[in-house]
Amino acid sequence: MTEYDILIIGSGAGGGTLAHALASTGKKILIVERGDYLPREKENWDPGEIFLKARYKTEEKWYDKNGEAFKPGMYYHVGGNTKVYGAALLRLRERDFEEIHHHGGISPAWPLKYADFQPYYLEAEKLYHVHGERGVDPTEPPEKSPYFYPALSHEEPLKKFFEGMQAMGHKPFPLPLGLRLNEKHRESAPCIRCDTCDGYPCLVDAKSDAEITCIKPALKHENVTLLRNSKAVRLETDASGREVTGVIVEKEGGEEKLRAKIYVLSCGAINSSVLLLKSANAKHPNGLANSSGLVGRNYMCHINSIVLSLHTSLNLSHYEKTFGLNDFYFGAPDWEYPLGHIQLLGNVKKEMLKGGAPPFTPSALLHGMARHSIGWWISSEDLPDPENRVVLKGNGEIGLHYTKNNQEGHRRLIKKLKQIIRAIEPAIFLSEDMPIGAVAHQVGTCRFGKDPKTSVLDVNCKAHDVENLYVVDGSFFPSSSAVNPGLTIMANALRVADVLHKL
Repeated sequence: MTEYDILIIGSGAGGGTLAHALASTGKKILIVERGDYLPREKENWDPGEIFLKARYKTEEKWYDKNGEAFKPGMYYHVGGNTKVYGAALLRLRERDFEEIHHHGGISPAWPLKYADFQPYYLEAEKLYHVHGERGVDPTEPPEKSPYFYPALSHEEPLKKFFEGMQAMGHKPFPLPLGLRLNEKHRESAPCIRCDTCDGYPCLVDAKSDAEITCIKPALKHENVTLLRNSKAVRLETDASGREVTGVIVEKEGGEEKLRAKIYVLSCGAINSSVLLLKSANAKHPNGLANSSGLVGRNYMCHINSIVLSLHTSLNLSHYEKTFGLNDFYFGAPDWEYPLGHIQLLGNVKKEMLKGGAPPFTPSALLHGMARHSIGWWISSEDLPDPENRVVLKGNGEIGLHYTKNNQEGHRRLIKKLKQIIRAIEPAIFLSEDMPIGAVAHQVGTCRFGKDPKTSVLDVNCKAHDVENLYVVDGSFFPSSSAVNPGLTIMANALRVADVLHKL
């Protein structure tokens, strides 16, 4: 049986980035991915296939706190959920690493600070081809170096709203985006600024997802192997319980045990905690690495809403997701508590509207609404709560017990956005809160810290209870902030790679 130096479970933002960072070290690396390559096909850009038929989503069913089944927004492919993400790659604000008081409670301080992540943020921005502009967002954290790639321009009518906000004294900023716009990239076509990016796979491989950016280059190294269609179901330890001795994977033909010196989980915050809970044994009766009782607890996913502004004018933009607004991130003149983050959504399509429309709504009406709409993504901080948690049902199925908190600031943020939009151009609005199955921003289920009694992982993201087990997805977050977690997951994977490189 082959023994690897490092075995990485999961190939998304965390696992893919880690594999890429370690590929040149000569260490023998195995990446275990439960899914396969997402096919490149014309359906990649078909909104009906994506939003109505959920072509690439898992068919799994999870269960909420009331026992009601739902389908999670999980994509089990090489590259993980980054295959369909919107590629908005923002840093946490410097204050996000400190204790912050919200209307709904307290966002705890991190055991490390922004300065500990800063060089890795810069490295991640370069690796993932992030386009942006420093010095425009009033909340952006300190950084002397400019973005490696210039910000995307705004098409009409989005430019009108960007400039209209500026005229009102607000400070909209170009959204940092991981896209390959430079024609010198020979292994993918340059981004064509299409209207099917956010929520879709990229047919021309121009989105900086973890497969294209990290897995493909890593596999050029002879010491890196990718095992697809292989689901990790259990970690086994030695008699002391202090060292993982193997991972059991289910694949076609049955189960197989894989061995390594070091094991790294990057299955996503939910599935990594599920794997730890399923790996309970005599030394870890409540789940592997769970002496704190916190594995699966403090699940966070942001308080997220979609707001559509409907206008009399047509929205003929091709690529819509180009700017954000953080003016109310830490508060407002009439509200002392943080409100959150606003960014443009990808282009609105009639298929996206059909799911929430009354039965038999004419397709032509939905098409007309979509062509006159601008989509906005509203995100506020979800506070850690130990009762918001991942659990295993008696039959091993996944339960996600979740109750929203800290919602008053979110409601106020939506109200402020509507006021701003109406001041620029008359509009009517449609709003939708994201349901429990919208798990794209999942974090927090294996928080890191210095005290084994109050955290699952140490500051290097190694399990306190197990000497050769690490976690590099969003599980380690002690708080969620209000910006997309992707870049922080990538930066942290690079930080942990420096630790593993020395072992």
